[in-house]
Amino acid sequence: MAWKKPEKMEKAEGAEYSELDRLLSNYDFKFSVGDKVVGNCFNVDQRGAYIDIGAKAAAFLPMAEASLAKVEKMGDIIEIGDSREFEIINDNDAEGSLTLSLRRMQVTLAWQRITQIQAEDVTVYGEVVSSNRGGLLVLVEGLRGFVPSSHLGLSTPKEALIGQEIALKLIEADEERQRLVLSNKRAMADKQLEAFQVGDVVVGTVQSVKDYGAFIDMGGINGLLHISQISHERINSVENVLTVGDQLKVMILSQDRERGRVSLSTRKLEPTPGDMLRDPQLVFEKADEMAATFRERVAAAEAAARAEEAALAGEAAAEVAETEA
Repeated sequence: MAWKKPEKMEKAEGAEYSELDRLLSNYDFKFSVGDKVVGNCFNVDQRGAYIDIGAKAAAFLPMAEASLAKVEKMGDIIEIGDSREFEIINDNDAEGSLTLSLRRMQVTLAWQRITQIQAEDVTVYGEVVSSNRGGLLVLVEGLRGFVPSSHLGLSTPKEALIGQEIALKLIEADEERQRLVLSNKRAMADKQLEAFQVGDVVVGTVQSVKDYGAFIDMGGINGLLHISQISHERINSVENVLTVGDQLKVMILSQDRERGRVSLSTRKLEPTPGDMLRDPQLVFEKADEMAATFRERVAAAEAAARAEEAALAGEAAAEVAETEA
């Protein structure tokens, strides 16, 4: 006669299994899309990696979600035994398996860095991945961005830039729309601007003429030559003096690096008042000499001001000492 398990034992075991199922079900319920979980990789194949996160079923990391960068082999990203943090991006698997992502977390960190870069207005370098009629597609912090053709300051053909890194400044960064627009021209201009000092003479080309002055292109940097700084003599119309395309030498009068503004002068370069109206070529030829004289006068004035300040401070100290005595 075959042995039959006592009814009480069957009920006890049934109760234990039911309780175990309930506990596992409750534990698994805690996993939701968007959660960050720590898991251990226990298998890797061509499709992706299988991760133990403590759920009823193994979680899956697809190759497409393994990295922001292009993945050739899953083993290059994660290996058996690796313990990593992942983000749950799908829980609709019929077998109860969760889908994980490393890429999604990297995207979040990349946008945080982009936000900081934009706030600090620093220059970054991006790799050119492709080009079209509108501009260049680049990779910055692993994110795809666009550089419009109007914001390219390089003379190199766009196709020849593919695979190279170029300097960039952020124009627009919208994480919600996943929109990243950058400027190479601004980055190059800022780099040039750092080399400019007040009193420097630069060759520029008249880019546009306005009622209040002319904008001068100095190799990617635009500076304003105000009507009052063209000549010592009064000017009623800028168009009577300057024409778009004219090449001239200008002196850096002041600069605002935060706003990227440069004020220029040819007035300070006139050998005699009115030369910009009578003989602009003479102003061009004598520009460096006149600028050197201007810098010497400025340096002498600053030295005199410092000496006067030191003398006044000495007199004040002497008065205090006399009073205390």
